[in-house]
Amino acid sequence: MDPPKMDKITADSNLEALGYTPELSRNRSTWQVVFMVFILASVPYGLSTTMLYSIAGGGSANMIWGWILVSLIMLCVAASLAEVTSVYPTAGGVYYQTFALSPVKYRRVAAWICGWAFIAGNITITLAVNFATALFLIESLNVFTDAAGVGITEDFQAYQTYLIFLGITLVCHVIPAFGNKWLTHLETFAIFWTLVGVTAIIITILVVASNGRHTAKYVFTDFSPQSGWPEGWSFCIGLLQAAYALSATGMITSMCEEVRAPAIQVPKAIVGGLTLNALAGLAFLIPIAFVLPDISYLANLPSGQPVPPIFKAATGNSAGAFCLLIPLLILGIICGVGCVTAASRSVWAFARDGAIPGSKWFKKVEPRLDNIPLNAMLLGMVVELLLGLIYFGSTAAYNAFSGVGVMFLTLSYACPVAVSLLLRKRQDIKNCSFNLGPLGLFCNIVCLAWTCLAIPLFSMPTFMEVTQETMNYASVVFVGFFIISAVWYWVWGYQNYAGPPTEEGMEGVHTD
Repeated sequence: MDPPKMDKITADSNLEALGYTPELSRNRSTWQVVFMVFILASVPYGLSTTMLYSIAGGGSANMIWGWILVSLIMLCVAASLAEVTSVYPTAGGVYYQTFALSPVKYRRVAAWICGWAFIAGNITITLAVNFATALFLIESLNVFTDAAGVGITEDFQAYQTYLIFLGITLVCHVIPAFGNKWLTHLETFAIFWTLVGVTAIIITILVVASNGRHTAKYVFTDFSPQSGWPEGWSFCIGLLQAAYALSATGMITSMCEEVRAPAIQVPKAIVGGLTLNALAGLAFLIPIAFVLPDISYLANLPSGQPVPPIFKAATGNSAGAFCLLIPLLILGIICGVGCVTAASRSVWAFARDGAIPGSKWFKKVEPRLDNIPLNAMLLGMVVELLLGLIYFGSTAAYNAFSGVGVMFLTLSYACPVAVSLLLRKRQDIKNCSFNLGPLGLFCNIVCLAWTCLAIPLFSMPTFMEVTQETMNYASVVFVGFFIISAVWYWVWGYQNYAGPPTEEGMEGVHTD
């Protein structure tokens, strides 16, 4: 029997031992999982849509050094997740890991909190990606101006922006719904598309550089905060750009049941994909820093999207700028597809254990569409479209979507790491296939410290002078999701939710 088939049989047997019936198609190799980690972040695109944060935070130095700092921190988070995932590789991801590692008396409520944070993070990050693509497309069209110098979409109303977001969301759901068996090819294409696109961007803006080029000293040392906050805090606010671009890394744990050897392949992919993304981000940001226009102008753009004006200033013409933006726009769609795919698996895994309303419907898979969790995918889409309506009340809604997604995912990643380190003393990691030893201990500490900083940090508004348009509503969405989960636990979960179907899990019912 060939090794891939043997790996699949072994993975299915291990899953059955945990109490689950294998239902999803195991069709991904190690490299294909690495590629998916890469497109979940889609670093050049993610950095482009959130560049306002580092521009306002301090400009060039904030952009470069903030990226390096957060990349190192997220590498520690990735390594911590990789260790735990090598022990418990299921589609429940961090949710299942938290349950399995927690003391019997508290495991149901611990898993409940982690699970809701994880699916909320998956859904809101997917929403942020698709909404960002809509805003980025609109601002990309604005590189073309009329005779008065006004962008052709500057008079767009909120409903027009929402309709574009609606169209992008539908496309990003239709592709994984009807083309699951071809997604690995799309992810492989995304790697080469990114390489070609970013190379074209770098060469063009550096060679043409219509407004000239900054010195290396400017690129690596110029720190000019525009946020109004004290310098140190302003630098921290600017870290959201990097945190957002890399926060989706852990979402890959939801794909464990579609990988042939998840205990080995997924941990390698988490760390390897993060490393690849870190290098790609640095290669993308440094050339842009060399051709930045006036920082105060970029920080005060009404659109909050500085990359299209940066490309227009660098190329000196609208058509050239738009051509350079096309690779990023297509990468945004591919990123949306990847996020939808991972988010649907997290919702399905949580529903499989009866943790969300309507679980009987959302835990079903569709055999006619290559065994995908179609109903769970549709639930995620409906929630995203409903949350998108916030834009009609405030055009600052995107800040809430991006910030709260990072907060939810960061919290969910910390849950199994905290239990493993603080309560289990890393006993479960000792004999796993991805044990980093003392380095793993260091990574765990960094992961938990980052969580304590990131959640309050990314609740703060980007600019000190707060208006309706600059207010950060991430904390409102964050609290709202937890109120819903707490109410559902009180109404139904306490009496009925048993957690994953393990013998130990059943012992925990009604003991807390």
